[in-house]
Amino acid sequence: MDFEIKTAEELVDPELEARWTRRRESRQGDVLRSILPAFADRGGPILVAEVQHAFADWPPEGIREELRALDQEDLILLHEEEIRLAYPFSALPTAFLVRLEDGRERYACCAIDALGMAPMIGQRIEIRTRCHHCGAPLALSATPEGPGPEAAGVMVWVGERTAACGKVADSL
Repeated sequence: MDFEIKTAEELVDPELEARWTRRRESRQGDVLRSILPAFADRGGPILVAEVQHAFADWPPEGIREELRALDQEDLILLHEEEIRLAYPFSALPTAFLVRLEDGRERYACCAIDALGMAPMIGQRIEIRTRCHHCGAPLALSATPEGPGPEAAGVMVWVGERTAACGKVADSL
C-alpha cells in the first residue's frame, strides 16, 4: 500500500495563513482589547455606544469602522447596536458554560474557546457541556496551565469549517 507523504509546507493553505495573520494583528487593537475585558467582567452583550464612550476621542464613524473590520475578521459578532460575541466569549447561551472562580458564568463560543478562557483571564475555570458522541454531561476544570485531571480521556471534536458553521471546534 502506498501513502502519499506531504511536508507541512505542502499542507499549508496560504489564504488561511494570511487570514490568521490578519486576525492575530487585529487582536492587538485597542478596541478589541477593551471589549474582551467587558465580556469577562459582565458577560455581554456590549453596546456599540459603550465602546464609543470608551473611545470618546475617536470619531464615532471610526469606532464603527473598527467594529465592522473586527466583525469581518470574525473576531466579534456585531448585530445592530450590540456586540454579541467576542472570541472566546458569547453573550448568547451556547453549549459551553464556563464558571469563573467567583461563581459568575460565561458562555464560550466553542470547545477550544472554553479551554482557552483560563489562560486568557488568568484563573481557574469550570466548564460544563455535553459529550458530542453520546450527550452525557461533561464537567471539567482548566487552569492557566491547562485542563484539570478530570479531562483525561476527553478529546475535542474538530470538524471542517463550512459556510453555515463559523466555528471549527464545537464539541467535547
